[in-house]
Amino acid sequence: MIHIIGAGLAGSEAAWQLASRGHEIRITEMRPNWTTSAHTTGQAAEMVCSNSFKSDDPSSATGILKAEMRRMGSLILTCAEATRIPAGNSLAVDREAFSMEVTRALRNHPNIEWVEAQVGAPDLSLLSILATGPLTTDPLAEWLSTITGSNQLHFYDAIAPIVERDSVDMDIAWKAARYDKGGADFINCPLDKDQYEQFLDALLSAERVPLHDVDTPYFEACLPVEVMADRGRETLRHGPMKPMGLDDPRTGRWPHAVVQLRQDTIAGEHFNLVGFQTRLKWGSQKEVFRLIPGLEHAEFARFGSIHRNTYVQAPSVLEATLAVKSVPNLWLAGQLSGVEGYLESAAGGLAAAFAVDRAVRDLVALPFPPETVLGSLLHYLAHASIKDFGPTNAMLGLLPPLPEGRVDIRGLKRSGGLRAVRSARGDAYRQRALEALESHLRIAGSAF
Repeated sequence: MIHIIGAGLAGSEAAWQLASRGHEIRITEMRPNWTTSAHTTGQAAEMVCSNSFKSDDPSSATGILKAEMRRMGSLILTCAEATRIPAGNSLAVDREAFSMEVTRALRNHPNIEWVEAQVGAPDLSLLSILATGPLTTDPLAEWLSTITGSNQLHFYDAIAPIVERDSVDMDIAWKAARYDKGGADFINCPLDKDQYEQFLDALLSAERVPLHDVDTPYFEACLPVEVMADRGRETLRHGPMKPMGLDDPRTGRWPHAVVQLRQDTIAGEHFNLVGFQTRLKWGSQKEVFRLIPGLEHAEFARFGSIHRNTYVQAPSVLEATLAVKSVPNLWLAGQLSGVEGYLESAAGGLAAAFAVDRAVRDLVALPFPPETVLGSLLHYLAHASIKDFGPTNAMLGLLPPLPEGRVDIRGLKRSGGLRAVRSARGDAYRQRALEALESHLRIAGSAF
C-alpha cells in the first residue's frame, strides 16, 4: 500500500500514475469535511487561483513540459484536454468540469481507495507522498518542520476576480488574442490615458485586506495588481495591462492600456480578469474594477482574495527525486515542494510517482535528467542556493546551456531577428529535452 496525502493536482497525478502501474493506493483528502481559505469543493484537483495551464507554444518551457508529461501519460493533461475552453495559445479549462473529470478517474480506479480524513502525521511505515499543497494544515506543517529539521517558508498568493460574461459591455470591449495568436478568445477592455490614470488613482487608494503576517513576502510571479501598481505608474502597462498586439477595432490602434478577460467555464458564462489577483476588500473591488471601460456594470461571480502559502526549503530538505533527505519512505510533491504553478505541481506528482515506483521495486533512485524541463525544475529544488531559494515556475533558464553552434544565432538574427533566435533556441531545447527523456526512460526500463 502506498499512501498519498492530498488530492490536489500533484496528489491526483501521483495516485493515477502509481495505480495504473498496479500499485495499491490510498489517497487521503480532508475536503469537504475540512476546507481551506481558497477551496470550495471536495473534488480532486480543484483549481482556485486560475484556470490556465499556461502557454501551449511548443518551444516554451511549459510547452516542452507538457510534451514530457504527455509522453508519460499524464492524467491531469488528459483531463485538461477533455475540458478545454478557448484561451488563445494557452491551455485553459472549465474548472468544475476538469475537477470532476479527475475525481471520476480516481474514484473509479480499482487500485485506489479514497479516504476523507485529516492527517496530522503520516504513518511512515508506508511509502508516502505528501502533496497537501500550499495550504497545508498547521499540525501537518509543524510535523513536517520537526521531522525535517527545517523551518517552513511562507509567501502570500492572490486570486483574481471572475465576472459574468453577460455583464460585460461588448459595445466597448472586443474579442481577440494578442497578435492574433490562437482564436479571438479573450475579451479586451481598452483604456485611454485619462481612463488609465483614473483607474490607477482609485486602485492605489482603495482599501486592502490587512495581512496577518506582515513579514511574509509575496510570490513575485503572482503579485496582487495593487502591489504591482505600488511599484510605479507604468508598471501595469508593461504587465497585465500591456496593450501590445491588441488592435482596438474602433481605432485600428493599440489602446493606452488593456484589461484582458479569459473564459473560465466551457459554457462561457464566466470570465476572469487576467493578472488581476488582488487583496482589495470586496466593496473596493466593485468600485475600482467597474472603472474599467466595458466593466461599468460587471457582476462578480467571485471576488479576488489572498491567502498564505507554505513550502519547504527544498535544497536542504529534498533530493532531486523529491525524496525527503534522512526521512525514509517520504516524498513531497506539488507546491509544498517549492514549485509554483498548476502544471509544475502536476509534473511534480508524476515525478514523485516515478520515484516511488522504483522504490517499491527496490531499484536505485534515478532523477530525471536536467536537460528535460521536469528534470531541470527538480534539479533546481535540490541544488539551489538556500539563501536565495524561492518558489519557481518551469523556465528555459533552468536548463543547461545548449552546445555551442547548435543554434545559428548570427544567421537567424540577420534573417529573422531576435524572435527567430528565441524560437530556434526553444525548438532546440525541446528536441534535446525529448531525446533526453526517451533515453532516461529506456535506462529506467520504465512503463512511464
